[in-house]
Amino acid sequence: MGLLPRLLQIAVAVITVPAIIAVLIMSAERALGHRPRRAARVRPWVWLLPAFLLTGAILVYPMADTILLSFRRADGTGWSGLTNYAWSVGDALLPTLRNNALWLVLIPAVTLALGLVVAVLGDKVRYERIVRTLVLVPAGISFAAAGVIWRLMYEYQPRGAQQTGTVDGLLSSTGIDPIAWVADPSVATYALIFVGCWMTLGTTALILSAGVKNIPGELLEAARLDGAGEWRTFRSVTLPTLWPTILVALTTQVIFALKVFDIVYVMTNGQFETDVAANRIYAELFVAQNFGHASALAVILLLISSPVIFLNIRQFRQEATTR
Repeated sequence: MGLLPRLLQIAVAVITVPAIIAVLIMSAERALGHRPRRAARVRPWVWLLPAFLLTGAILVYPMADTILLSFRRADGTGWSGLTNYAWSVGDALLPTLRNNALWLVLIPAVTLALGLVVAVLGDKVRYERIVRTLVLVPAGISFAAAGVIWRLMYEYQPRGAQQTGTVDGLLSSTGIDPIAWVADPSVATYALIFVGCWMTLGTTALILSAGVKNIPGELLEAARLDGAGEWRTFRSVTLPTLWPTILVALTTQVIFALKVFDIVYVMTNGQFETDVAANRIYAELFVAQNFGHASALAVILLLISSPVIFLNIRQFRQEATTR
């Protein structure tokens, strides 16, 4: 199919779906106009129905279909029971799951720690905007572009040769032997995680900075009048008050760490023991054409991320009840 027919299909879909929704709502409103007694109870559901239908078509149906495929054979036909899940947690995927665990631990820990430092200390200096801008600049780059940039930065040449990569060039100028950052299995995953931290630190710092600015000044002033130093004030006032914001930032980083794909795909494509679950899902689905394996890995990622999502929902409900 050519580009023009595809564009026409997209245009028809973009116009048709809102038009159908508008017609349904207008028809329902006209019908409710003849029954004013029932309108108050029915009208909210009329307006919510399109959202429910779109959510079902975009989220619920694909998720249910993925769960069903995870119990099927490679070609998506016939049932295979728990075979795909046994493969997902088998010895062949242990390095992949270990790498995901490293991403899951290091990305939130590093970005939250550095983000807190930037948010709290940056709030006390006159050049706060400059600091925040410098930290936030990498967030404006796509993950694929960042992967290309850092692949060039990590470029490796053997010892004695002229280094073309920025990182090894700096190391060589100080007398340190060059390191094959993305080709040495002992450091490759950590080199990729560093790129992930570099990319997401700005967003985390921005979220935490907004939380710091929302802390009532009276609380901080009262703590200082009671004789608390800066560290005690941070530990006893700033940190507890900032907890809901920290939870939001933690959620974004955990989800990013679980579904990281672009950086790994662009920089190593999972080679040199850097593979992660999302990259393996892509390989199983589009390269190996194994729908069962890909779906089982996707369901496992969903189950791992669910506790974080439920924790956020619980936190939001608690905040709503205290307002």
